[in-house]
Amino acid sequence: MNESNPMGQLYICATPIGNLEDITLRVLRVLREVDLIAAEDTRHTLKLLNHYDIKTPMTSYHEHNEAAKCDQLADKMLGGASIALVSDSGMPGISDPGRLLVLRCHQLQIPVQMCPGASAGISALVLSGFCARRYAFEGFLPREKKKRKAALANLVSERRTIVLYEAPHRLKLALQELYEHLGDREIAVVREITKKFEEVRRGGLAQMIEYYGENPSKGEFVLIVEGAAPVAKDWPEDIMFHVEHYVEMGMSEMEAIKRAARDRGVGKSEVYREYKQTENTT
Repeated sequence: MNESNPMGQLYICATPIGNLEDITLRVLRVLREVDLIAAEDTRHTLKLLNHYDIKTPMTSYHEHNEAAKCDQLADKMLGGASIALVSDSGMPGISDPGRLLVLRCHQLQIPVQMCPGASAGISALVLSGFCARRYAFEGFLPREKKKRKAALANLVSERRTIVLYEAPHRLKLALQELYEHLGDREIAVVREITKKFEEVRRGGLAQMIEYYGENPSKGEFVLIVEGAAPVAKDWPEDIMFHVEHYVEMGMSEMEAIKRAARDRGVGKSEVYREYKQTENTT
């Protein structure tokens, strides 16, 4: 594909997370022009290729053969082949196979190009309405109990907005565990992004536990959880900074004032008055 580079190269290609129209013109061109597509599930990717009448051959590259397949694909690129790396949806390497192949290319000085596009975590974060200025992407929580418990414990003091992926059959358990470790934090449960039944449901963790205890959890989920509030010793002496901490987390100004007042054990009118006075002098 790249005549000026006899070595060949790797293209990291983002693919739609639901709606097949969410793909860039560049990715479509690359998928047509490369020598080979390394796909997480060739059957899944075939639906995308058929939709756009792309005939490029594929090879499987998934979590169970990633280590073994890495060198095979690298050898092809060293021999001049161009390869597009795709996952079932979204960006390869984010909770999907891809990292090892990218790393191997860098080690062998094989050129790597990024063809950006859809990503479920970023899309859900923006869609949720929570603060997206600072966030912690956690992906899927570990399944092994000891590692899962440790991961949840680490989230207790996380001040940034938290982004998690979850499968429908584990959603209820995840919500319950988050509630047990984090308390009744605000959460947005984002379902089926870009698909027909796309949904954002916001509320407290207790409210979400009750809802999904009575309603089926269908589709793919992204959970956006508010960060931890400052503990008493970390409260800013300046009320303006205290209120703005919550505003940056995605709260409205009045919600932030109420939360700061609750933290300090004073009336919200007192916080409102001091906050507005400070605001008017800056």
